[in-house]
Amino acid sequence: MYDVLSQVSNEELPEGFTVPESFNDLVAEMKMNQYDAKTFAFKMKALVEHLEQQTRSSKLQEYLYRHFASSGIPNGMHCLTLRLADEYSSNAQARRQLPAPELVPRLTDNLYHHFVLATDNVLAASVVVASAVRASSKPEKIVFHVITDKKTYAAMHSWFALHHLPPSVIEVKGVHQFDWLTKDNVPVLEAMETHIEIRRYYHGDHVVGTNLNDSPRIVASKLQARSPKYISIMNHLRIYLPELFPKLHKVVFLDDDIVVQHDLSPLWDIDLHGKVNGAVETCRGDDQWVMSKRFRTYLNFSHPFISKNFDPEQCAWAYGMNIFDLQAWRKTNIRETYHYWLKENLNSNLTLWRLGTLPPALIAFNGHVHPIDPSWHMLGLGYQTDTNLNNVRKAAVIHYNGQAKPWLDIAFPELRPFWTKYINYSNDFIKNCHILEP
Repeated sequence: MYDVLSQVSNEELPEGFTVPESFNDLVAEMKMNQYDAKTFAFKMKALVEHLEQQTRSSKLQEYLYRHFASSGIPNGMHCLTLRLADEYSSNAQARRQLPAPELVPRLTDNLYHHFVLATDNVLAASVVVASAVRASSKPEKIVFHVITDKKTYAAMHSWFALHHLPPSVIEVKGVHQFDWLTKDNVPVLEAMETHIEIRRYYHGDHVVGTNLNDSPRIVASKLQARSPKYISIMNHLRIYLPELFPKLHKVVFLDDDIVVQHDLSPLWDIDLHGKVNGAVETCRGDDQWVMSKRFRTYLNFSHPFISKNFDPEQCAWAYGMNIFDLQAWRKTNIRETYHYWLKENLNSNLTLWRLGTLPPALIAFNGHVHPIDPSWHMLGLGYQTDTNLNNVRKAAVIHYNGQAKPWLDIAFPELRPFWTKYINYSNDFIKNCHILEP
């Protein structure tokens, strides 16, 4: 029997061979047809392959559903943006100057702790700012620079005008209000948004090209990489911080899917030893999935242009909570390097990398990164199903990077409360948009 099984395992199924749909069907066929050993072995092989294919197909469907769910905007959050925009047009308080005139000098005062947040998500922005202020031992030193796009500006301004968080200072500014952000200064990004192959990749049919034989994690990563946000200028803004804030010396840049749990004031005392970017490295740690990222994770080392310029084993680092020394940055060619590699990837039809905005940043900041303690920034809350809750509680910043954002129905139930506790569900705007506490 073992010889028969071994022989069958190395042979293709005969043409026209009928495959049983289930084990019960196989047993019924055996009773009826009295198969010899070889036919039985072929039937078993066919059934196993059939069930494996069904399992992979179901898993693929699950990841596709999660991908499309993560790309949408919940009705309540869409409603919130519309109501706040309406409030901006009808309520003078919602249009009041941010910050108040007497506080404007703080926007460029380097004695304060400057945070930058770029987002078009009002609810997420409210959580980031509220959590940072609440966790701070020196809230009076906090200055938040919230950057948003033109369509969200009125709503974002309304929220922070009506829900200010003294003694911190909050500025809301639209991308369209930065004189420096012209087509001449960001030509590559404009090309990315208009290039037909790029638009087809990011806005086309995301099911096409998905391989059933890939592992679920690879499928999830490939789908996430096709989010249209990766070609939005909002997602590339951090590379222009020295130009957008020419008078500032040091800033902490935060993503909108984070929560600040502990005081971040000590970040300003970290000596970056002349480096530009203080970041948590992601190639070592207890979590062998989240903390196992190296350059080979993000860059295509089968491409000669990548393989001859970079080391695949070089440690990667995380976006999401970074302290940037803008004075040191201005002495480098980081922005030019970033643009150069974006252009090269465009010219190679996205064969140098596929995944988001981190790959060109890994290249541009190469040699300019100072590792900071991992306790400052815990990643993976948007995709790791086995997150250690004790580690979550200890982390200064927790990051819901991945598809399972805390404002979505697909969020992990045990991780969502770390985010929702910063939302006032009795707020009139929140209630009227039926944003309900989980």
